[in-house]
Amino acid sequence: MSLAACQPADENADRAETSRDFPRADRPVSQAGNTGATSEQARDDRREATTVMDLARISKGMSIADIGAGEGYYTVRLAERVGPRGRVLGQDIDQAALKKLGARVERERLDNVSIKHGEPDDPQLPENSFDRIFLVHMYHEVAEPYAFLWRLRPALRAGGQVIVVDVDRPTDQHGIDPHLLFCEFSSVGFRLVEFVRKPELAGYYAQFEATGKSPAPKDIVPCRQSGVVKNATAA
Repeated sequence: MSLAACQPADENADRAETSRDFPRADRPVSQAGNTGATSEQARDDRREATTVMDLARISKGMSIADIGAGEGYYTVRLAERVGPRGRVLGQDIDQAALKKLGARVERERLDNVSIKHGEPDDPQLPENSFDRIFLVHMYHEVAEPYAFLWRLRPALRAGGQVIVVDVDRPTDQHGIDPHLLFCEFSSVGFRLVEFVRKPELAGYYAQFEATGKSPAPKDIVPCRQSGVVKNATAA
């Protein structure tokens, strides 16, 4: 038997080097979903975006990041809500989706929208820049939630908040148990501010704010699906 065969396997070999300082998530991950806009009319008919923007208290002049923007369902509606003095950043890891979003922004002459490519474990947002960061129907696709949230947090302005819209089902079925969501955010130093279920969303709405200092990556305690607190509530 060779010496190499006796060496323990690297338990992080399947992870990006940029994620290896952070704990591994104890959950499966959904494959990237359809980024198309075919359901936009149906979503508008049930007032999805309007409901979410009202809950998030989006107003004129705000600066918003739409992470996992796809082809721009929320991006364009946020741009209208914040007005010409506001700013919206549409970000995605899918270059093809960003190309389509860019064409839409030009076609609709959205001068207050910019576009940025991100990485799976790093949204690559400028620090101290956003009043709200939207994660709509995409968080369950984040394979490295601790690295992702830790690197997202500095982009919030004072009083800034993260908005999550998702569905209460397993993470490999394009959703996430809200209690697991609460736990993962809490592990990186976020506090749950509001949680509601709404038929307009076909799912739930969760709102978080940063509290205290960010933990060092090595100090982050990962959540276990079998051990998430089932009675978590907004503070």
